Amino acid sequence: MESSLLEPTLYLIKGIVVLDNDGNRILAKYYDETFSSVKEQKTFERNLFNKTHRANAEVIMLDGMTCIYRNSVDLFFYVMGSANENGLILASVMNCLYESLSQILKKNVEKKSLLDNLDIVILALDEICDGGILLESDPNAVVQKVVFKMDDISFNEQTVAQVLQSAREQLKWSLLR
Repeated sequence: MESSLLEPTLYLIKGIVVLDNDGNRILAKYYDETFSSVKEQKTFERNLFNKTHRANAEVIMLDGMTCIYRNSVDLFFYVMGSANENGLILASVMNCLYESLSQILKKNVEKKSLLDNLDIVILALDEICDGGILLESDPNAVVQKVVFKMDDISFNEQTVAQVLQSAREQLKWSLLR
């Protein structure tokens, strides 16, 4: 085995995927070139779903990757790393992802709720992992960062809404004169 394969790296996560009950992609982020095309990614996801949707385990080795998975109502969550990646680290990423979403979605971790709040879910995912590098594994910290950013976005949107409302009011009064 090459020594470069055993060198420590910050790039722990190869991908994070959320599939629905039928194995269809809801959200997928791949952080390296293991699967260079969308077709390869979807083929891998289909194989992964077929191997895990009836299983009781939490870990599977597939196509040279360690995959940690968890399901909730009508969703399947997957965190993937290399074959020699520490499963405990990947499990902590999975725990952080699931617990963060559970708090953000008010314990309603299901397809409709996730799709309704997809912008916040993607923001949470980006707070956990960036380019395959684990940034945060504490779900409370992720939720705080996401809420802070959403408040900031809401403030900016509110300001735009207020400007538009003010313009409408001025237009209305100018037409009434």
